[in-house]
Amino acid sequence: MGSGETILLRVINSALNQELFFGVANHILTVVAVDAAYTKPFTTSVIMIAPGQTTDVLLTADQTPGHYYMAARAYNSANAPFDNTTTTAILEYKTAPCNAKKGKQSTPIFPRLPGFNDTNSAIAFTSRLRSPSKVKVPLQIDENLFFTVGLGLINCTNPNSPRCQGPNGTRFAASINNMSFVLPKRNSLMQAYYQGQPGIFTTDFPPVPPVKFDYTGNVSRGLWQPVKSTKLYKLKFGAKVQIVLQDTSIVTVEDHPMHLHGYHFAVIGSGFGNFNPQTDPARFNLIDPPYRNTIGTPPGGWVAIRFEADNPGNTENMHIHLIYLVWFQY
Repeated sequence: MGSGETILLRVINSALNQELFFGVANHILTVVAVDAAYTKPFTTSVIMIAPGQTTDVLLTADQTPGHYYMAARAYNSANAPFDNTTTTAILEYKTAPCNAKKGKQSTPIFPRLPGFNDTNSAIAFTSRLRSPSKVKVPLQIDENLFFTVGLGLINCTNPNSPRCQGPNGTRFAASINNMSFVLPKRNSLMQAYYQGQPGIFTTDFPPVPPVKFDYTGNVSRGLWQPVKSTKLYKLKFGAKVQIVLQDTSIVTVEDHPMHLHGYHFAVIGSGFGNFNPQTDPARFNLIDPPYRNTIGTPPGGWVAIRFEADNPGNTENMHIHLIYLVWFQY
């Protein structure tokens, strides 16, 4: 790029399981949008981006002409193995000098990225996201849902499968409210819904955890095994919905990215520990919260979202990065 030019970078995290820190050596990024929704612009040297998220940033070539690394490194909040390598690309100025003796480019400068476990930097970035102006957030809530999200262990049908990596013939599975979604084998959910076919799914997905427990504490192993089911939650068209997504310490705490198909939602609040319905709502941002379609739960914490159920159909589902979990029916 030429000196003085400003370019728009759309950064997309296409990973399955890893949030990433991203930066460009010696350059400041101006964040202008996330998940195709404009934000109040702010500057930063590093962004944090979860699987499935996009972040639009403006970058101005205002440094000494040369070669600068763009780099991404894993942010890993779980007590689990991960790829700790750093991926790179090179930003080259059109007038960058070469090494005359060797006929090669000058050595690129490397950016300073946070450590893989730097939760403070991750939260500091996400807490700065705001909508550009006052937005229309649902204030009167019709459906108040509380979803515990995380991992669990289910019995393996084939103990020799490479997926069977848990203890005592089990494998890891994702769950919401102790339910792990099973795709129907006979017909699709859409076909079963429109043709009125019974026995494919039920509409009794629990709006709150079946058992209340210390979600981020020392969870009894008796709560580690989710129920495999094909359950939907029924919403009325036009319902104003709030969902609190609560991470759990089952297996390990983690920043689970949650995606809701067919919607942008307002991210009105987040925090660490167990959500407190008496005190935490007082801190909700109902004025200019950011709008997203994917949001990560803070490790060992919670995040609250709101949206209006105005996209009818049987195809809207909420899932985390590991497996589809909840389908909403209208």
